[in-house]
Amino acid sequence: MSNASLKRVVSIIMITCAILSLSACSSAPQLPQPDPAPTASYEPSATAQTNSDQPSGVISAHDMHTVGLKSDGTVVAVGWNGDGRCNVSDWRDIVAISAGQGHTVGLRLDGTVVAIGDNDDGKCDVSSWHSIVSISAGGSPTSSSEGHTVGLMSDGTVVAVGNNEYGQCEVTDWRDIIAVSAGYAHTVGLKADGSVIAVGWNDHGQCEVEKWHDIMAISTGALQTVGLKTDGTVVITGYIDQRDVDNWQDIVAVSVGCGIIFGLNSDGSVVTAIGYDSDEEYGQSDVGIMRGIVAISAGAYHMVGLLPNGTAVAIGNNTYGQCGVSDWYDIYLSNLAR
Repeated sequence: MSNASLKRVVSIIMITCAILSLSACSSAPQLPQPDPAPTASYEPSATAQTNSDQPSGVISAHDMHTVGLKSDGTVVAVGWNGDGRCNVSDWRDIVAISAGQGHTVGLRLDGTVVAIGDNDDGKCDVSSWHSIVSISAGGSPTSSSEGHTVGLMSDGTVVAVGNNEYGQCEVTDWRDIIAVSAGYAHTVGLKADGSVIAVGWNDHGQCEVEKWHDIMAISTGALQTVGLKTDGTVVITGYIDQRDVDNWQDIVAVSVGCGIIFGLNSDGSVVTAIGYDSDEEYGQSDVGIMRGIVAISAGAYHMVGLLPNGTAVAIGNNTYGQCGVSDWYDIYLSNLAR
């Protein structure tokens, strides 16, 4: 990959938000309902500051696992590994990651893609992809063994593989896309002009984004789509009330969890909006302890944040060890981005 292409890779990764890491659930997807477990926590640093140059796509959480990208291009993962979704220790030269419902996807420095985990529906069939600059791993509203994977190419077109029951992979005619986000059964693309396009499952209006404008980042849930506007405000559509985020200001990143939307403030604090059928018993919305955060990613029942020094913190359900990130360090792209 040329220097110009590499700069494009890094640029696009940096302007997208934790969208590479989709995370959601709904009353339709029957995710496992584990017993409440102790939450992971940490002592916040009063001096930590938000680093606006910190790229996203370096932490990614889904329903039962969490993935982190280290500055040397290797990847770490914790959580449930019944289908091998956490077997990423041999990955190298990775520049972005995305955790799906039953799989994990990594973008290599050369624009190719690697995927591991459940592949019953072909969502890991990405070996032929090339010239990719952004990735997003989705899920399914009916089965944990189904899902899809979306890739953004350097020419602004999009490719997708996996479950297409709701048309969520019908993206071949998309053009001028700068970011993508895969939900449980819908796919959303951010265009260069700040408008948004969506395909797939729309029973709750989660694809009704045609009136959006001035959007700089996107994130998808099971029944929701969230857009971050250039003025730091947030818009949402789907099974949730826009009034939940009407008072948000100075937001720099968004991520959707299980009926909960997380927003990262410019000062490094985190805010939440409680949506439909949210399950807060695991403490994933207790974000008051989080300070100095530079990136966020919401799983179904947990939330992960990244600190400026490259360490990760997590709160919420830890039944499968998905919050076990306390020994992670150097989780960012500083070396590869040079």
